[in-house]
Amino acid sequence: MSAREVAVLLSWLSCCGSAVWRYSSNSPSYRIFSTRSTIKLEYEGTLFTEWSVPEMCFVLNKSSPKTELHCSSPGVHAIKPIVTGPDEEERNLFVDSSHTCFLWYYRVRQFFNNLTQVISVWVYDPENADPDELLGSAEKPSINSIVLSTQMATLGQKPGIYTILKRKAYLANEKMKKGTWHIVVPMTRDDALKEIRGNQVTFQDCFIANFLILLTFPLLTIPEIPGSLPISSPRGSQLMVSWDACIVASVVLVTDMETFQTNDSFRTWTRIRVPPGSLSDAERRSVADVIISRDGIFFLINGVLYQKSFRGFVKLGRILNLPDGGITGISSRKWCWVKYLSKAKERRSNFAVWTENEIYLEYILLKFARLITTTELKNILNLSVTATLTIHSVEYTGHPLEIAVFLSYCTICTVTKKILLVIYNEDTKQWVSQDLTLDAPIDSAFVPHFIFSALPGLILWNKHSIYYCYHNFIFTGILQTPAGHGNLSMLSNDSVIHEVFIDYYGNILVKMENNVIFYSKINTRDAVKLHLWTNNTTRALILLSPSGYTYFLYALDNGTIQIQDYPLSLETRSIAFKTKDKCPYLAFHNNVARVFYFLDKGETLTFWTQIIYPENTGLYVVVESYGPKILEESHDISFEAAFGYCTKTLTVTFYQNVDYEGIYDYFEMQHNNTGLVMVQLRPSEYSKTCPIAQKVFQIAVGCDDKKFIAVKGFSKKECHRHDFSYVIEKSYLRHQPSKNLKVRYIRKKYGCPLRLDLTEKFQPVVQLFDDNGYVKDVGANFIVWEIHGRDDYSFNNTMAQSGCLHEAQTWKSMIELNKHLPLEEVWGPENYIHCFSYAMGKPGDLNQPYEIINSSNGNHIFWPLGHSGMYVFRVKILDPNYSFCNLTAMFAIETFGLIPSPSVYLVASFLFVLMLLFTILVLSYFRYVRIYRQYIYKPPHKPQRKHKKN
Repeated sequence: MSAREVAVLLSWLSCCGSAVWRYSSNSPSYRIFSTRSTIKLEYEGTLFTEWSVPEMCFVLNKSSPKTELHCSSPGVHAIKPIVTGPDEEERNLFVDSSHTCFLWYYRVRQFFNNLTQVISVWVYDPENADPDELLGSAEKPSINSIVLSTQMATLGQKPGIYTILKRKAYLANEKMKKGTWHIVVPMTRDDALKEIRGNQVTFQDCFIANFLILLTFPLLTIPEIPGSLPISSPRGSQLMVSWDACIVASVVLVTDMETFQTNDSFRTWTRIRVPPGSLSDAERRSVADVIISRDGIFFLINGVLYQKSFRGFVKLGRILNLPDGGITGISSRKWCWVKYLSKAKERRSNFAVWTENEIYLEYILLKFARLITTTELKNILNLSVTATLTIHSVEYTGHPLEIAVFLSYCTICTVTKKILLVIYNEDTKQWVSQDLTLDAPIDSAFVPHFIFSALPGLILWNKHSIYYCYHNFIFTGILQTPAGHGNLSMLSNDSVIHEVFIDYYGNILVKMENNVIFYSKINTRDAVKLHLWTNNTTRALILLSPSGYTYFLYALDNGTIQIQDYPLSLETRSIAFKTKDKCPYLAFHNNVARVFYFLDKGETLTFWTQIIYPENTGLYVVVESYGPKILEESHDISFEAAFGYCTKTLTVTFYQNVDYEGIYDYFEMQHNNTGLVMVQLRPSEYSKTCPIAQKVFQIAVGCDDKKFIAVKGFSKKECHRHDFSYVIEKSYLRHQPSKNLKVRYIRKKYGCPLRLDLTEKFQPVVQLFDDNGYVKDVGANFIVWEIHGRDDYSFNNTMAQSGCLHEAQTWKSMIELNKHLPLEEVWGPENYIHCFSYAMGKPGDLNQPYEIINSSNGNHIFWPLGHSGMYVFRVKILDPNYSFCNLTAMFAIETFGLIPSPSVYLVASFLFVLMLLFTILVLSYFRYVRIYRQYIYKPPHKPQRKHKKN
């Protein structure tokens, strides 16, 4: 918000309604509120005289309605304006003495060519920053911030970005440039919540506060098309809002003038409008409810559902398996569970649509399916056929796979009705009736909202009161104020409830239509009235920022919207100081670092939680779980008392004690022992002043689809060979075909083959990986087989050498038992039986090769010496107690060494030719010798003698 926008907002707020006063600081979201902070005081009204402040604080201009305050001493300081009329309420401001003085600032650049984000990070001092930095609109650091960041870097500061869910770290990989660090992170959707953290470096005794941010794939707002018309709620109605449960910065707001959309918590926003002629003027001003999802924005108008997306504005109906009219409500998820375990093949739904008699669920890509009808629900609940049963509302619970359905039930529907609750599990497809029944007037209506907890719990409200149902609906009642009123309208000038805001920390804010706010905490049974923050005529909402802080959203009469940070923690502490409300414990710690854990076979999960409290209060830690009864727990408690305080530490271990070996119904047994368990750690007592009242997380018992195995030394990335073909001799194949087998070697699929000499034995080393990389070497039993059917290899260990007491399983015996199955399914953990007991199996021949390998039994694969070859193996974990996953991997071996043996016929032919040539040479020798001799002793020409003349 620019300075001009702030002035417009303050002017508009001060021109109307009752007088109020508030305060602010230069630190966004009041993250730093200390003796170093400049506190800005502001009074709205005409009766102001001066400010009343304690001696430890200095006010810049005591008689100005807008001034600045500095408190040199930490503690609680009573501040209030002195007016000529009735006294204004006094606030007790908690001023800290923290050494945290600086903040991180960041900007994001998107690179779609490699799906990365470059985060530019620098340090700034809120008390000496540029206005653009304070408003979050700066594109580069100010001069002061460059100097500060450079100084911090000189002292060893180097920031990093750490993800909350997957616990990954990304550090600045280059030196600072112009006072800015640059960090490269991949775009992600399921690990969007991140934190900027630096080294523990101080400058002038000041640290930098960690900063929680939300980084996901770039989100786009639907553009406004020129000539489009506004769509709104009926004139004079209150604001309505919807946000993405996992991207709280993505919000759609409907006012009685316009509809707005944002992807950055309304720092910027666009208007959502519809094409002319798509709706009548009356329909455009009749939005009854709204939902934002990945498939677009959905409006409920006069019982019909409409979708606004990048493709346009369309009416949804029978063509998408939805009713053409009569829709009474829509509801989406309120809590984000990025990861969850579902045994069902279908994905979980995004939002629910219902009529009086039917419920529909929307899945990704705009696919709707009818879930159930009231006629079917009557049969499930064993209700009278003649009774009237209608769907009151549908709400997603705090569990990622459950949907709550509230039903209106009556037999003589004249005066009262009963509200029944059933919960549907999208994984098990089961309906469970809950022990919750409310009696209500026949024409009454209420709004439900499930809280963030392991055990199901919710609050419901009508126009005047808040009903709570905690701890799996065991503790129920109406929130009471200290004055003993359950009717909140009586304490807010007869205004009615407009909004109930609940966050992940257990805070409950009840905002009335005149902006009076009541505060409560989940699992507590009372509410207190907070200081007035906004005048009674301002149309406002309370929302949650990506950093976990609350802010007010204002809809102004000029058709624009503005936001303002709200100091919830400071406001509640101010009231608690006045009411003397104290948290019963001093500290509540635990080592739960994630919200989602996988538990596989043979694994354990151990957590500790510690509570520190005054002596003689008897507090302890409560461990609660909700879901299938598939986990066992062991608890260990340690206790220590000193200096009037007690420290109690609870160590809890979750595990399974199931043996899957030799079970006939292996897969059914696995299915029955997998599922999602919600766990909650909380103190036995707490109050509204306790900072965080509980720790909620999931334990998914089953297969982690990110887990896989690989054989050490093999890679698919570092191989430079191309695809090629080779032929396997038919005699080397297991099934003895009539022809040789030609095989295409696909490098991307099989990886780079390892070349081994024929005399080298080979034992695969199997390694376990997950999405974070290498985990450990696998010590469990595994088997290997050549995927193309080769069996011209063997194993060096015999069954007797391996310690078998009866004949062990082999590929030959398993193929005989499972002739109807493909080779990769004939042998696995589902039918594995060990050979180390006399009680099972037959003695048999123990001199056969033992075909099971593990890291310690020394069993190796060896190769035939008569020929070389190419082998493509698949390895499978055989131990039934190792993992719920079907863990397999592939690797290839190429053997070399000896020249292939020639054919017998070729050798015989060669010898025959060789002997023939030798014979010819011998005969030729004697022939030429004879001729030679003949020429020596009997010359062919006799010399002629000369006669002597007389």
